[in-house]
Amino acid sequence: AELLQHPAFPENEVALEKKLALQSVRSQQEQPFTTALSGLRQSLYPGGHAYIQTGAGDSACLEGLSTEDLHRYHQKFFRPDNIVISISGNISATEGQQLCQQVFGNWRTPPRPLPSLQLPEIGGHHHRLCVTPQPAQQSIVMLGHLAPAVQEPEYAALKLLYTYLCSGLSSRLFVELREKLGLAYEVSGFYPTRLGPSHFVVYMGTAGDKTAIALQSLQSEIDRLCQHPLSTEDVETAKSKLLGQYILGKQSNAQLAQLMGWYESLGLGITYDQTFPQQIRALDAEAVHQAARKYLQQSSISLVGSETALSSWLKLS
Repeated sequence: AELLQHPAFPENEVALEKKLALQSVRSQQEQPFTTALSGLRQSLYPGGHAYIQTGAGDSACLEGLSTEDLHRYHQKFFRPDNIVISISGNISATEGQQLCQQVFGNWRTPPRPLPSLQLPEIGGHHHRLCVTPQPAQQSIVMLGHLAPAVQEPEYAALKLLYTYLCSGLSSRLFVELREKLGLAYEVSGFYPTRLGPSHFVVYMGTAGDKTAIALQSLQSEIDRLCQHPLSTEDVETAKSKLLGQYILGKQSNAQLAQLMGWYESLGLGITYDQTFPQQIRALDAEAVHQAARKYLQQSSISLVGSETALSSWLKLS
């Protein structure tokens, strides 16, 4: 508690942490996946938007970060009216309150108002292409779409679609593109939970000479979701998988504390732990299809690979 309220930022430790963070950023920038994701996010979000950032951030920002910057940031945001304390375990609510009072009771809210943080508005989304040559034997093919924030009604439907497409060895992309067609050494996706407009992404790592067919096949899977509703069986299977994973993700006290604190931080409240499964159970094939048609019609594309592989694809496209 004392470190949270009055942290020390010794110059030598700040310098060391900056050095390690810069090494991490530069190492990540050499990875084809990170390069593809960076290009895709810049296509989806306007300049300066926080959701553009990947990993530890931007090397130029880190280079310019000073000890005084850390102090100012801490004083601005680390305050008792901007904190969520999440406790899970063999403890009563009264005991938890007493413990928090004992540890944090002398922490006073500063007189200055808490800064208001607002993400910039995102305008119309148009088809965009980011092609990045990089010496490599393999290519990264990535498709992205702006997707609903956690409070929006289609959030649960997109989570179900993500599960159907990308979750595990029985997922549609793994079975169709890796097992049957042999196109991918890696195929998956992600749809992170966000307060603002999120992004629904699918990607594939493939051999350079398969770049064109890999992109075509990945896009075909997205188009299929927009053109044809999932079968009732596919919807129910995805529901069971998603709800099972959700239960497995909160087996320990640490997992429960993290999840409930996360929900509270998002403004959803801990009752969202019951709301989310209810939303998933209520979905049917038509609701899922309408969500796909609304959000997955137009893909942004990010490609990373050798100049030979990318040139061959450009000639065919």
